Amino acid sequence: MKFAISDVITITKRQLLQLVRVPEVLVFSTIQPVMFVLLFRFVFGGSIASGQPGGYVQLLMPGIFVQTVAFTLASTAIGLAEDMKKGLIDRFRSLPISRGAVIIGRTFGDALLNILVLVVMATAGFAVGWRPTSGILKTSLAFLFLFVFGYALSWIGILVGLSVKEARTVQSVGFLVTFPLTFLSNAFAPTTGMPRALQYFAEWNPVSTMVAACRQLFGLKNQFGATANSWPSQHPLQTSLLYMVVLMVVFIPLSIRKYKNFSS
Repeated sequence: MKFAISDVITITKRQLLQLVRVPEVLVFSTIQPVMFVLLFRFVFGGSIASGQPGGYVQLLMPGIFVQTVAFTLASTAIGLAEDMKKGLIDRFRSLPISRGAVIIGRTFGDALLNILVLVVMATAGFAVGWRPTSGILKTSLAFLFLFVFGYALSWIGILVGLSVKEARTVQSVGFLVTFPLTFLSNAFAPTTGMPRALQYFAEWNPVSTMVAACRQLFGLKNQFGATANSWPSQHPLQTSLLYMVVLMVVFIPLSIRKYKNFSS
């Protein structure tokens, strides 16, 4: 067990060192979310009525936060597929290390990168008028939710990366999953204009419940309305916790088993 933990720490350090050796990864990981903040704040913000003190940006930022950590799924899958293509996984297999350490270390490294990205985004949001009003404890809890949500989704990315293997195909699969989840949600606009069936999908969508949970923790009283009167829309904190637990319970064992079968 001691050696397995040491192996995980070593792989995590390797993930973080890549950010130093390939700074373009870090730059583009932070620039894209900031571009989304500026785009939605100044291009679409004036055309969407929020009914929220402080304006649309108060509703926007939780949606941008959740969208960004949701894309961890795609970035983890692509990174793993590229390592496999380069033969790095084969080299790890030849070393006397814990087999699960490779993928666990990758998820930890991607999760730590999310912390930096969220800090940069929060700074950008604050600069354009975003102000959480719930106090430091609830605001910190919201960011903890975001961190764990991104970590849970990264395990789906691990399974996708191990299953598809080709990096270009993995990229397409990753975005095919994340784009519907983020845009068929309450992240950027009310769900009231959607067809009834899509309203139910949007409210049971993990992204929607996570956005609603973050808005609640950031102190928003008036959210984009609950249209289907569903349990997730009425209990977003509990539903988000349930989704995160279910994702990890299902996908961590599946991913580790897939990796062990691949390595055998």
